[in-house]
Amino acid sequence: MLINMIPIVVIVVLFLWSAIKVLNEYERGVIFRLGRVIQAKGPGLIILIPVIDKMVKVSLRLVAMDVDPQDVITRDNVSVKVNAVIYFRVVDPIKAIIEVEQYNYAMSQLAQTTLRSVCGQAELDELLADREKINSELQEILDTHTDPWGVKVATVELKHIDLPQEMQRAMARQAEAERERRAKIIHAEGEFQASAKLAEASTVIQDHPMALQLRYLQTMREMASENNSTTIFPFPIDMFKPFLKLLGEKGEGEKTEG
Repeated sequence: MLINMIPIVVIVVLFLWSAIKVLNEYERGVIFRLGRVIQAKGPGLIILIPVIDKMVKVSLRLVAMDVDPQDVITRDNVSVKVNAVIYFRVVDPIKAIIEVEQYNYAMSQLAQTTLRSVCGQAELDELLADREKINSELQEILDTHTDPWGVKVATVELKHIDLPQEMQRAMARQAEAERERRAKIIHAEGEFQASAKLAEASTVIQDHPMALQLRYLQTMREMASENNSTTIFPFPIDMFKPFLKLLGEKGEGEKTEG
């Protein structure tokens, strides 16, 4: 009797094994019944009719896909290699299964061609300085094309832009020249400001002659505080004016007598 029950038990176990499926929270099961789509079920316990029903699992989690480096010729005829990363998720499991074969592969191929197309329409400076614009354009194009597949493209980010060695050296020379230009402008502005301050100081000294005497005394004090073996005392030219005047008068008198 027990021996006769063994085949029945095996059949029941196989039936339950093929009929009962458990899906995780992030999974959905697209059910095909005799080749026709019934619905997408899940998560949790799913009961199928053996032999008649077939289930295809689809993950709804966000997928990060690397786009292989693409050789791109920019609008200003510079050859570069560009790669990117795409973040997308399935929002309609039924469309992702019946509208496209292997949506991951289709997404990869579409991303490569779109990356070459969009980057080829931009100049090198735009690729380097305006990545947000390129990213937004890539995301919009990919999302438009993948919407019939039930796939939503969340973000597209350019990762690396590899430049030829010649272009890297040219950009380094350009950056160095730009830094030198800025340094010269800053130096010229400093000289201009210094000359303006000197002009203001000369105006103050002209209006207040005693300011020159105070400056002279301050200079003497600074020189005395230093350990110098030789000290030079500058004298204002005004102190020599009386002597120069006397010498001038004496010279004129000698010429008159002569």
